[in-house]
Amino acid sequence: MTNRSSVRLVFVLLVFISTFAFAQDSQKPLQKDPYFTPTAVPKKNAPPAEKVKHIHSDELRKDEKYDGNNYFSGNVQFEHQGSLLNADLVIVYEGQNFVKAVGNVKLQNSDGSVITAQEMEYDGNTQRGIARKNVVLTDPKGTVIKTETMYYDRVSNQAYYNTGGTINDGKSTTYAKSATYFLTTRTVDLTGNVKIEDKDYTLEGRNVIQNQNTNIVDINGPTTITNRKNPKNYIFTEKGNYNMNSKEAFLYKNSKVHYNDKILTGDEMYYNQLSGFGKATGNVTLDDPKENRWMKGGYGEIFEKKDSAMMTKNPYAVKALEKDSMYFAADRIISFQKTDPADITVKKSFLRAFRKGRFYKSNAQGRADSIAFNETDGVLHMYTDPILWSNGKQVTGDKVEAYFNTRTESIDSLKVIGNAFAISKVDSLDMKDEFNQIKGKLMTVYYGEDNNIKEAKVIGNAQSITYSDDVNTQTKKKERIGISLTSCGIIDALFEEKALYIVACNIGATSDTYPMSKIEPERRKFPDFNWNTKDRILKWQDILVDTPNYPEIQYESDNTLYDKAKEIVEKEKAKEEAKKPKRVRR
Repeated sequence: MTNRSSVRLVFVLLVFISTFAFAQDSQKPLQKDPYFTPTAVPKKNAPPAEKVKHIHSDELRKDEKYDGNNYFSGNVQFEHQGSLLNADLVIVYEGQNFVKAVGNVKLQNSDGSVITAQEMEYDGNTQRGIARKNVVLTDPKGTVIKTETMYYDRVSNQAYYNTGGTINDGKSTTYAKSATYFLTTRTVDLTGNVKIEDKDYTLEGRNVIQNQNTNIVDINGPTTITNRKNPKNYIFTEKGNYNMNSKEAFLYKNSKVHYNDKILTGDEMYYNQLSGFGKATGNVTLDDPKENRWMKGGYGEIFEKKDSAMMTKNPYAVKALEKDSMYFAADRIISFQKTDPADITVKKSFLRAFRKGRFYKSNAQGRADSIAFNETDGVLHMYTDPILWSNGKQVTGDKVEAYFNTRTESIDSLKVIGNAFAISKVDSLDMKDEFNQIKGKLMTVYYGEDNNIKEAKVIGNAQSITYSDDVNTQTKKKERIGISLTSCGIIDALFEEKALYIVACNIGATSDTYPMSKIEPERRKFPDFNWNTKDRILKWQDILVDTPNYPEIQYESDNTLYDKAKEIVEKEKAKEEAKKPKRVRR
């Protein structure tokens, strides 16, 4: 080598060394995101962290461009503990075991998950990374997460974003402001406002956890699950679980199920959106605004597709009317709707009360083993030992039907089928044991404009016991004439405030009026007379128990005239006996 060549080589080396020294001197301190700060204190005598290794690149440079740090460009690939990092450009911070990748960044982890982005920072000491710009994470089973900034921890195997993003598993898409994805368990902790959509339903709420394996969502805040085809059908809850595969919801706090314009609530609930079956326990309410009716109880079931519901455990129902509501109770109450055979576009609503049925309305109250109410047509049926009270009058029979005027919300008439029996107190203001009675095989009772029983027509073996009064012309007061016993095929009777008048008695009529002194007490009532005050419903709250068990009213029997007449007759008989000659034995 010539001297000139030697001098030139030394000059080049000096320039290179001085440039390298300048670059080293001009390095700026590395400003890391706080996310890279270790959360735990390093263990004593712990082995140093494995270095991020350079595998391939087209070019290596080191100058002022990146604060004097080495940077690799062109098909760059680095490796760290089984994960491969690819990018257009990678800057290496040697003393920090830290790299920054730029352009077409791809991190392929050993568990099969892949993160792509436009930029990424990775710390080999903490094994944490931050990906930015068009970030996409794909897990081995195909779940895809998209966001603008993602924080990734390889040790805990979780990813986090708070810049808003989407999560798609092929069946549903999740939108959330922030989320933490645990790749090992494939669960996503979603905070803030969350929206999960599939082809049939939309879940919107706050603070939910979604399991990508089971597709079950744990709900921990106010959440709504809506039927996309019928948005009026939806679920609301503040705590529960929702299976997005089977569409089953388990609800535990402040929950409501809206279906067919009805609302089911309860302390704990279950609802299957596919089958339409739901159940609720504890403080259950089924509200039907269209029917102005709600049901309450301790346990309830709904059948959306049959448009029916059932309530048990001390259930009761309220039919809210504008002027006068109706109340129902029983061991079990069922409500349902059926298509009108005469018009398939019209649905009729029905209510059934089974076992120990009771109902209350201001001008009519009743009990029966079962009660059926056609809410649309206003027809109420009472089966098995029915008893109906109406403004001081009592009606019983084998079956009682009540017909309501749906426009005026009042009772128009009653039909009593089999062993019909109507009783009214002669004077409701006194305690006398005096009752007007009418009975037969079939009875129709008509109400007047004042919503009181006004008229009755009895057909078949019709009989009546009525108290008759007349006005004294001198004192202008009513005086008791006696009691009339009437029997015929058909009786037309008219109810007044304190009287029952037989208007007509047809077919084999017999009628006799006895003065009070001539009629025995036992003939003043029919053998099957039963004036029930113990079970009578006086207020709507009485329907909430099997019977209010009121004390039986003790009425005073007034047999004074009959007893005096009988005494006179006995005395006369005694006198006649005394006049007869005595037979003397010899």
